[in-house]
Amino acid sequence: MIYTLTLNPALDRELTVPALTLDTVLRASRSRVDWGGKGFNVSRMLASLGAESVALGLAGGHTGAMLRDGLAALGIATDFVEITGETRTNVSIVADAGHHIKVNEAGPTVSAGELATLAQRVRDLAREGDWWVLAGSLPPGCPPTFYASLIGDIQAAGARTLLDSSGAALRHGCAARPYLVKPNAAEAGELTGLPVGSVAEALIAATAMQGVELVALSMGAEGALLVQGGGGWLARPPAIHERNPIGAGDSLLAGLAWSLSQGQRLPDAIRWGVACGAATASRTGTAVGTYDQVAQLAQQVKVEEVILQRPF
Repeated sequence: MIYTLTLNPALDRELTVPALTLDTVLRASRSRVDWGGKGFNVSRMLASLGAESVALGLAGGHTGAMLRDGLAALGIATDFVEITGETRTNVSIVADAGHHIKVNEAGPTVSAGELATLAQRVRDLAREGDWWVLAGSLPPGCPPTFYASLIGDIQAAGARTLLDSSGAALRHGCAARPYLVKPNAAEAGELTGLPVGSVAEALIAATAMQGVELVALSMGAEGALLVQGGGGWLARPPAIHERNPIGAGDSLLAGLAWSLSQGQRLPDAIRWGVACGAATASRTGTAVGTYDQVAQLAQQVKVEEVILQRPF
């Protein structure tokens, strides 16, 4: 089973406007609502690939109920811990020309008791052979070591963890040695203190993340690196008409989780991951790519082996 965990979920509301103009009233030509949060996005992409997952998270109030009902309508099983605060709402404004603005609320403050309940829920569910995707920011009130603690519990049960976070949560999480981490270039640079302006630099930075089995370093239009030890694979995305890149990184992570859970070879895993990201980036709103679209794009992803060049 694949489990996804979203500690700070959101209702994602997207408004489409003709153009982004400041200091005036903009009138939306279209609007849509999606069930957001990085882990939920991973579950939605997994469902599109035909894979089952259970979406765990902290959710509260009317918005939390909407998230639960919305995911259930998509056929995604949920296991939420109810909190007293109201789950946040994030707003995206997307222009027809392709530019966008995304504003995220901080989210409700969670209590130590709510976090303890969630941690126990994770320990009760963790089983050998399962896969856990821990993704997204930490809500107010959550210590930066929380992901690290969960990673220790999950992997002690024999399951594997994939972590996608940033800042202190990522740093502490890496110290707990998850199976895979998925930083972007900026996050990898902040974590390692190394420049990540090129593929060669990205490979050095990924290799510096010692103790992590796999590093999937997303590099936007350049594609993504999947690094193991001193080498790995660079997957370059196919040409697409990009409509909305929001959620593309989450789809990349879903593709990796899906491929790795099926025992695919690492170069094939990053191929499918990049194809999932490209498919989602080509969709309107925060919709994810379809299986057929991903399969077609996967044939166009160019994967090349890269090796860290060490000085003699």
